[in-house]
Amino acid sequence: MKTQDPKDIKIVFTDIDGTLYSHVTGGVPASAVEAIHKLQEKGIKVFLCSGRNFYLIRKSGILNVIHPDGMVTMNGSNAIIAGKVIYRYPIPEAVVDKLILFAKKLKFGLTLIEENEGHINMIDDRVISAHEKYGTRFPQPRHFPDHYDRTVYQMIAFCDEIEESLFLPHLQNCKSARWDEFAVDIMLKDSDKWRGIESVLDYYGYKPENALCLGDGNNDREMLTNAGIGVAMAEATDIAKDAADYITDDIDENGWANAISHFGLI
Repeated sequence: MKTQDPKDIKIVFTDIDGTLYSHVTGGVPASAVEAIHKLQEKGIKVFLCSGRNFYLIRKSGILNVIHPDGMVTMNGSNAIIAGKVIYRYPIPEAVVDKLILFAKKLKFGLTLIEENEGHINMIDDRVISAHEKYGTRFPQPRHFPDHYDRTVYQMIAFCDEIEESLFLPHLQNCKSARWDEFAVDIMLKDSDKWRGIESVLDYYGYKPENALCLGDGNNDREMLTNAGIGVAMAEATDIAKDAADYITDDIDENGWANAISHFGLI
């Protein structure tokens, strides 16, 4: 059952891009940094919950200004506490190989994300455009063999919706979450941020009503729906807003800290 009682909140999960990290200023708002410190001083845990893997989170510089109690990475495929991975949910090799085949046939960029690194098959205008919008760097391109024998947790296809419709039905037990006109996350149907969050809640013995989640993208829908309190940013997608209990201000108008204050957590 949903709760709006802040006394029940013991842990906060926050998306990074567009929620905690501003791509306008290239950093975390000072008000959010202060709010996180105050939450942790009160004993409320704060976790990053991102589509990025640990390597890309570290490269963003976020860990230089905040010190989360843990992370849920790669859209819920990994959960990390005290530097230790407590949960892993990789994509089967057969599914990875099939998407590699489609990428070669349809000639679109494909990033395969592993636990601590990622690799891309090619770079074109669509890859460059998507990464520039989010201020992220793409890895050096490398040839993908027909059989990829490394463990993959998430895939990003740099394609339009028509191309997506050609391959997605052929990827067994997979779903997509589009975050750009030419970029879409591909993950297992039963894998999302909330599944990774559940592993953290189980670790601490918490219940869903003990969690407050903040996000702005389509891949945040499940966690905003299932958490005790779900908060969407003002610039969030319609899907994220529909899933949320509360819509806060813009990220660059102290939206993160304002949401925490609205619920009386600080």
